[in-house]
Amino acid sequence: MISMNPKIWLSSPHMGGTELNYIHGAFEENWVAPLGPNVNGLEQDLGRYLAAEEGRQLHIAALSSGTAALHLALISLGVKAGDEVICQSMTFSASANPIAYQGATPVFVDSEPETWNMCPRALRAAVEGRIAERGEKPKAIIVVHLYGMPAKMEEIVAVADEFGIPVIEDAAEALGSKYRGRACGTFGRYGVLSFNGNKIITTSGGGALVCHSAEDKSHAIFLATQARDDAPHYQHSQIGYNYRMSNICAGIGRGQMEVLDERVAARRGMTEFYRDLLQDVPGVRILVAPNADFFSNHWLAAVLIDPLEAGGRTREGLRMAFLEDNIESRPLWKPMHLQPIFEAAPYYGASGLNAGQIAEGLFENGLCLPSGSNLGEDDRSRIAAILEEFFGLNSGG
Repeated sequence: MISMNPKIWLSSPHMGGTELNYIHGAFEENWVAPLGPNVNGLEQDLGRYLAAEEGRQLHIAALSSGTAALHLALISLGVKAGDEVICQSMTFSASANPIAYQGATPVFVDSEPETWNMCPRALRAAVEGRIAERGEKPKAIIVVHLYGMPAKMEEIVAVADEFGIPVIEDAAEALGSKYRGRACGTFGRYGVLSFNGNKIITTSGGGALVCHSAEDKSHAIFLATQARDDAPHYQHSQIGYNYRMSNICAGIGRGQMEVLDERVAARRGMTEFYRDLLQDVPGVRILVAPNADFFSNHWLAAVLIDPLEAGGRTREGLRMAFLEDNIESRPLWKPMHLQPIFEAAPYYGASGLNAGQIAEGLFENGLCLPSGSNLGEDDRSRIAAILEEFFGLNSGG
C-alpha cells in the first residue's frame, strides 16, 4: 500500500518568481503569438549563456519542443528516406523518433561505462561497419548528454571529423553542463535543448535549436513557421512545420534563466547528498563526473546497484521501497535497440555489430533518484530513511 505522505516527485517544475513579470508584459502588449519580445529575449539569453566563456556568437531558435529542434536539425542536414543516422542507444525515444520522421534508419551505438554516453570506439565501429555494408557513410551522428553528464565530446567529434559526418548534440538534459569548460550543446553542427516541465528549467513545454550561423537559424525558423515563401500571398515550396515557441512560454523561460545557475547548484547538491549517503555501500555506484573535464548539471541523480555485491538488493527493490512511501523514482532509459519499434535497426558496440552490452546493463541495474531543485530538508529526510532501511545502513547490514 502506498503511503499517504505527500508525493515526492522525481523532477518537478521549480518557478523562480519573476516569470509572471514577463508573462504580464506579453499580455499587456498583446504579444501572445509564436513571436514577440520574450521569444527574442529568450534566444538572446540562451546565446549569451551558452557562449559566455567562448567569445563566440551563437544563434538560437526557440521552438515548441526539443524533439522539434532535433527534427529540424535532421531536415537541415538533408536527412531523407533511405539514409542512416547514428544515434546513442541509451537515451529517451525522442532522440531517435525524428530519424523515423524522415524515413531514415537509426543505427544505434552502445555506451561507455564512465559517462554512460556514446562510446567513441563503438561509434567508429558503427561508421566503418555501415560504410563496409552500404558503401556510404551515415548522414549524421546524434550524441546525447545523458542525465546532464557530458559525453566524451573530444573523442566523438574526432571520429565524426575523420569521416566528415556532422554531429547533432542532444543536450535536452544538459543545459548548464560543460565539457572542458565549454557548454554542452555547442560542440556539434547543431545543439538541441529541452524546456519540458521536468527539465532543469522549463517553459512548460518547449525547446531550442543551437546554431553556429545566422543562416542556419534563419532556415530553421523558416521551416518552423510553415515554410512560407517570400510572397504577398501564402505560397509554399517546401514542407513546413508549426514548431515555433509562443511568446507566453518564452516569458516563463526568461524568468527561469534568471535562476538557472541556482537550479544547477541545487541539482548537483542532490547528487552529492546521495553520494555522501551511499559512498560506502558495496555494489552501489552514483553517476559522477569521471574527472575535472566533465561538469554535469546532474539533472537527474542516478544510481547503479549490482545485486551480487549489494547482498541481493536490486534497483527494482529500491524503486518499490520508494513507491511505498509515495516517492517517485524511475529506471534508467530502456535502450533504443531494445525497443519494439526499433528492434530491426542495426546496433553496434565497441567490438562491432550486435556486440555491446553496457547500455543493457545500465537499464537492468540503474535507477533515477528524486532530484528536484525544490526538494527540502523534510524531503531529504524521507529519502534518506528509505535508503538507510533498504541498504541496512543503521544496522550495519
